[in-house]
Amino acid sequence: MDHRAEVAQFLRSRRDRITPDDAGIVGGGRRRVPGLRREEVAMLTRVSVEYYARMERGDLSGVSSEVLDSLSQALQLDEAETAHLLDLAHAAGPRPPRRRGRPGEQTVRPSLRRFLDAITGAPVWIRDRRMNIVTANPLGRALYAPIIDDPASSANTARFMFLNPEAEEFFPEWERGADEIAGTLRSYAGQSPHDKALTDLIGELVTRSDEFRIRWAKHNVRFHRLGIKRIHHPLVGDLELDYEALDMPANPDWFLFAHTAEPGSATDKRLQLLCSLTAPDPASGEPFDAHGDD
Repeated sequence: MDHRAEVAQFLRSRRDRITPDDAGIVGGGRRRVPGLRREEVAMLTRVSVEYYARMERGDLSGVSSEVLDSLSQALQLDEAETAHLLDLAHAAGPRPPRRRGRPGEQTVRPSLRRFLDAITGAPVWIRDRRMNIVTANPLGRALYAPIIDDPASSANTARFMFLNPEAEEFFPEWERGADEIAGTLRSYAGQSPHDKALTDLIGELVTRSDEFRIRWAKHNVRFHRLGIKRIHHPLVGDLELDYEALDMPANPDWFLFAHTAEPGSATDKRLQLLCSLTAPDPASGEPFDAHGDD
């Protein structure tokens, strides 16, 4: 991806969404285009118009943390957007882009496998920054079987979401889920601009999916940390699950997701049914590790 274009389009998209009233600017007057003018952003950021124009042309080299913080406030960026701006600025510097920790072992360790398998009452799964489902406990594998078993998706949640027509049935809130994946990928791309596998995935989705291409062009950024996931499972029907995402310091590119249901709820009972219907054969001894050897 073109770094300068990425910076320019991100800043312009954030500027365009703010009205003078939002920014507390009195007497903004009628406008041919939405959003703030460059000189208004410069004023709010407390820099010259020329300096802000240089930033919006995609040049963040040498921009101080104080100016970035002021720009973040002027553009009313949220936490994820502010982090993305800092990632873009870091990538513009003379040093290599920062990593989120050291690379770590990319195979599923036996101790991690035992930990996952010891969790029997909740679906637990691990996903990497490229949206691959790396591994899961048995109930997690059963929950996401439509993604894991889809050969075209290769256990990749983004491919399934945007390239498999069945995704709209599996995820009843497909629009929201699609927004979240596109925004999360945008955040990861800012953190790891030289990750070829990630760049290739984004290029594939832009080429093959109009829905992804539209969302990618909006430059929205998301953190995927916690929330509610609604799923229509082919075996047990509708599920409403809380989820938490946890960082994995030993594997900085991996995230552990845990789903839970309100005890005694319809979803809780359906999860128990799913567990009984899909209990693994102890004789097989084969855990699910889709991308553990990458």
